[in-house]
Amino acid sequence: MMNKKQELLRALTEINTIKFGEFTLRSGKTSPVYIDLRPIIAYPKLLRELSCALWDRVKNLQTTLLCGVPYTALPIATCISLDQDLPMVICRKEAKEYGTKKQVEGIFKKGQNCLVIEDVVTTGGSVIKTIDVLQQQGLQVTDVVVLVDRQEGGREALEAKGYRLHSVFTLDDLYQGS
Repeated sequence: MMNKKQELLRALTEINTIKFGEFTLRSGKTSPVYIDLRPIIAYPKLLRELSCALWDRVKNLQTTLLCGVPYTALPIATCISLDQDLPMVICRKEAKEYGTKKQVEGIFKKGQNCLVIEDVVTTGGSVIKTIDVLQQQGLQVTDVVVLVDRQEGGREALEAKGYRLHSVFTLDDLYQGS
């Protein structure tokens, strides 16, 4: 009988969010594995299962706020927010050029601890950019939770800045599960 992690990995592979072959990543590197979780929004039950797996990794942390890294992690963060009754903020990639010109949307207080949620970490760059914006607004970030750590320096980059990375899967797990 498969455990929950194996079942989740199988389901993600079945809907083609995890692909094996030869792919060029955003970083320009080539990889035998491509992970694209954007289609997860078409599978509400699987989105909830994925969100629960992420939450299980960090449920013992003290956090009062959630933030999904734009864009793929936003529905995941929303699902966790609804299931756990935790408020979330949205960090825009760029500040609005109109109205309030905010880059962080939501209701929060300076000093609140914000858990950052991401789908995949490779180098950690997009997570660090998001954290920087949150900290500029006075929020505290100590932890990041991701579905997949590609094991390409992201964990080390985050740890060098004092953040803890919690992952459901590593790239090694994906190879073993394929």
